[in-house]
Amino acid sequence: MKLKIFLTLVLVLSMSGFASAKDSVPVDHEEKPCNCQEEEHRHMMHKDWQSMMKEREQKLLTWVDQYTPDKKGEWTKVLEEKKTLRNKWLSPENAAKREQWKKEKMAKMEELKKQFDEGKLTKEQYIAKIHEGKKMGHWKMFHDLRIAIDKKDDKQAAVILNQLLVQMKEHNKMLKEKLKM
Repeated sequence: MKLKIFLTLVLVLSMSGFASAKDSVPVDHEEKPCNCQEEEHRHMMHKDWQSMMKEREQKLLTWVDQYTPDKKGEWTKVLEEKKTLRNKWLSPENAAKREQWKKEKMAKMEELKKQFDEGKLTKEQYIAKIHEGKKMGHWKMFHDLRIAIDKKDDKQAAVILNQLLVQMKEHNKMLKEKLKM
């Protein structure tokens, strides 16, 4: 009887330990890219995203120095502009604009869902239109850049850095448009 109680207690304690360990293991996007859209990873491992972004920015600037030093000034300007725009967008005075943008986005998603349910859109078309505004290609590009650097492919690294710079400029332009709403 005591053995059963002891084994039950051990089992319960070990299960709670596993559950808490799952939440405490950080995701290292640099070493192992993950798909953070999966429900089990969503927002769980990005508690200190600001420091993660700062580290990524520092790595990026180091790579810019190494592979495209002629674009260092342009990169610095674009990254500063990105920070400024993000801070403005997230500021309390733009809360109404964020809410308006969110309502419009949700209305568009509802309309697309309705069209999909009515058979006017295929599943592929629906997914493509739902993700239209999400240009997450820069995450894949960042990982591709890391691979090129690990392979010591200087030409590919320079090409990817230039593509990332263009994407960041587009992102800044999109944020400026949101702020003008």
